[in-house]
Amino acid sequence: MAAFESIDGGVTAPKGFQASGACAGFRKGRDDMALIFSSVPCTLAGTFTSNLVKAAPVLWDREIVQKYREARAIIVNSGVANACTGEEGMRICEETAEAAADALNIRKEEVLIGSTGVIGNQIPMDIIRNGVSLLVPALSDTREAAYDAAGAIMTTDTVRKEAAVSFTLGGKKVTLAGMSKGSGMIHPNMCTMLAFLTTDAAISAELLQKALSECVEDSFNMISVDGDMSTNDTCLLMANGLAGNREITEEGEDYILFRNALSLISKCLARNMAKDGEGAAALFEVKVQGASSRQQAVTLAKSVIGSSLVKTAIAGHDANWGRIICAMGYSGASFDESRVSLRFQSKNGEIAIAENGVTTGFDEALATKILSDDEITAVIDLHEGSESAVAWGCDLTHEYININADYRS
Repeated sequence: MAAFESIDGGVTAPKGFQASGACAGFRKGRDDMALIFSSVPCTLAGTFTSNLVKAAPVLWDREIVQKYREARAIIVNSGVANACTGEEGMRICEETAEAAADALNIRKEEVLIGSTGVIGNQIPMDIIRNGVSLLVPALSDTREAAYDAAGAIMTTDTVRKEAAVSFTLGGKKVTLAGMSKGSGMIHPNMCTMLAFLTTDAAISAELLQKALSECVEDSFNMISVDGDMSTNDTCLLMANGLAGNREITEEGEDYILFRNALSLISKCLARNMAKDGEGAAALFEVKVQGASSRQQAVTLAKSVIGSSLVKTAIAGHDANWGRIICAMGYSGASFDESRVSLRFQSKNGEIAIAENGVTTGFDEALATKILSDDEITAVIDLHEGSESAVAWGCDLTHEYININADYRS
């Protein structure tokens, strides 16, 4: 794989992209609306929640992705999800797009919308208009502008999630960047809560969508915080072509390179969301290897990462490996228990917990020390084949209940 250079940047790192964040009035005392804008039209790709209940912005964006495949702006509010809002919710989406389009001198069909927050409440249009009036004049291509936008989309997140890489395509420097939000109600079967990706690469809409759909499966679809799938899950990728590379129109070397860069960014954002899970004290990574098929590995990894009993054991620094085997057993994937080995890893060391389906008689004190780190990995080897998968989650603490018991108050 060609080298990718990780850079300190957000959605403004690629050429031609600007961003801003502002306090519009959804949430007192903090920025709650963000805007991303490209100086030229972009090819567009997107993936969305598979929840039967879809928020109005999801329906709006999905139509633009499928019908137009082009966009120039993404406007996002944090505080109200605009989900379960009926025809009024769709009308708000159209009026939001019109307000942003008028201010940016573009068509409303070039405006994508993201919303996150409380489900069931209608969005006050006067706050949206106030946000547009603040966001458009503040648009900038600076690092600080990207940072502001990433902060404005946060809800219960405690840190901004941003990533950027640069690489070479056909002798041209290309940049790919993104920002995301997500801390709770995360158990995607599509992508994630909200993720917005920008690139100055030139690539056809068809291959852009293919690359995004492929990368989502190994990144945003492999995380779980609490087992709840949002109504608003949206991942959007805009490519404006300003890097000047020859447009990628076939699945050759350039496409593979672009897809690998996208995979790198997507996994970074997904991992950061899992680590910032509501109330979490530790990132919990599950690696399943030696599987007979990719699907077997994925199913087992996701079952372990989503188990409340496993998550509470991690919170208690308890090497209760029987809970892991149990979660594997009800996953729906077949495996031979008598061949399974399990070990835990962290910066504090590594320890073998089980071999051939039974305990190794491990040192409990050492296991507790290893599980006391803020990033923990469980490596599960099925000894059946060469396929593997990685999933990311977090521990489950009392603080998760504290956050969600009074989310609306």
